[in-house]
Amino acid sequence: MPPSQASRHGVRSARIADLGAVQAIYAHYVRHGLASFEEVPPDLTEITRRYREVIDQGLPYLVADLGGEVRGYAYAGRYRTRSAYRYALEDTVYVAPGYERRGLGSALLGALIADCEALGYRRMVAVIGDSANLGSIRLHERLGFRRCGVLPSVGFKFGRWVDTVLMDLPLGPGDSCPPE
Repeated sequence: MPPSQASRHGVRSARIADLGAVQAIYAHYVRHGLASFEEVPPDLTEITRRYREVIDQGLPYLVADLGGEVRGYAYAGRYRTRSAYRYALEDTVYVAPGYERRGLGSALLGALIADCEALGYRRMVAVIGDSANLGSIRLHERLGFRRCGVLPSVGFKFGRWVDTVLMDLPLGPGDSCPPE
């Protein structure tokens, strides 16, 4: 994504002061949606711990800041902890309710992809809660992710079984050559 689109949507690195808004956005989706398989929203202390874990690993944590208000966020985390997975990351993207379909998700995910490529990572994995989560699936497709699988009925939330959709995107040279 061109830097102008990211800056037009106020994408920047997250700060501790942003985490209250991040917690509120995420809490909404935990309480009302199937994108997250958490059932109880984490409090600000836990969101802060998770933020520090991402930052301490040298990974990007971004927010969409519109007029001084955080209206979305995205970050990358390790896909798995075993050493052979060290070039693969998992993305997380959430946009505040009422701010969907304004390009914030694309700006956040595009900037996240660029940051992760610059860090030398080779693959990004999207683990999308709910096979009916077309907004997230289409966002990832627009940015080049391909669907690579569905784990049927791996979650149970709101009284029903929920699928997980797996998508992935090669970063940089992907698997065309070994890492340096």
